[in-house]
Amino acid sequence: MILSDKTIKDLRDQGKLIIEPMEDYQIQPASVDLRLGDSFLKLDENMTEVMTLDSEIKYVSYRSEELIIPPHSFLLATTMEYVELPNDITAFVEGRSSIGRMGLFIQNAGWVDPGFKGQITLELYNANSLPIRLATGRRICQLVLARMDQKALKPYQGKYMNQRDAVGSRVFLDLENQ
Repeated sequence: MILSDKTIKDLRDQGKLIIEPMEDYQIQPASVDLRLGDSFLKLDENMTEVMTLDSEIKYVSYRSEELIIPPHSFLLATTMEYVELPNDITAFVEGRSSIGRMGLFIQNAGWVDPGFKGQITLELYNANSLPIRLATGRRICQLVLARMDQKALKPYQGKYMNQRDAVGSRVFLDLENQ
């Protein structure tokens, strides 16, 4: 069941759901708008010949208050907000419709698992033929929260727990590679 604005506010006020910093205007009828942070990663094309699932990918990290995404380009960004989900709430990230209509695709590579703590890394792709300029602090995506039928037996403890700033792929740490 997707959580309503009232339930989101109640959980926040009870300290069961943490999204910080958060202003009331960010709470929508069935989601919370998250804002663009100032941490970004782009693939280090000079140090990477090919990407594989079993070796670490090299990125160039930078901070900026403004970002221009060239046409048909991909990069990683972070949300301004730090999130802590209880063990019976899961979430997924959706791009805002108004921004999608500009040709900017905003993803998060799957569910935000119950028990997750950290900033959320976003995958940004400019599908347009024009550059897109973004400013930190602007609402960029929506966090849709859903209550699970019961608490997770094994809440999230994965390789992205407690992440801060944009975090690149850690697929090379998967069990298949050990």
